[in-house]
Amino acid sequence: MKLEEYNISVDEHSDGVFRFILKNIKDEDKARDIVQDSFEKLWRNVDNINFLKVKSYLYTTAYRTMIDLIRREKRKEDFNQVDVSAYSHSQQYTDLKEILDQALERLSDIQRSVVLLRDYEGYNYQEIADITELSESQVKVYIYRARKKMKEYIGHMESVI
Repeated sequence: MKLEEYNISVDEHSDGVFRFILKNIKDEDKARDIVQDSFEKLWRNVDNINFLKVKSYLYTTAYRTMIDLIRREKRKEDFNQVDVSAYSHSQQYTDLKEILDQALERLSDIQRSVVLLRDYEGYNYQEIADITELSESQVKVYIYRARKKMKEYIGHMESVI
């Protein structure tokens, strides 16, 4: 990869990587640090990376850096021990984005990551598997379970709309 291609990569992918990480960890400063670390790693390996695969490299690097940070901070949640019905609601809301964000916050880290990669960033199952180092079937299971939990939290669409 050449310097011009690196600069193009920064322009095209920095916002998307930042949004993906921010949606996962909810801390702008940490998200900026992770994005910066990812681009630094890209710069160090600029000679070894194909420009056509730079997007996948950046998301994979950012994801792994985020997971390392989460493990260091030991912010692990066990969603199976939470009574989801206690958090569901039937009140009328008008801000669908707010409800979706709240539903995403209730997911485990891996579930949130795969849902964001699939539904927000548009990756296919195999690409998500490559980024997260899971099998394709594991990715599908995590996405299914995450969507099911989100649906349980959101409740009926009539109460949302």
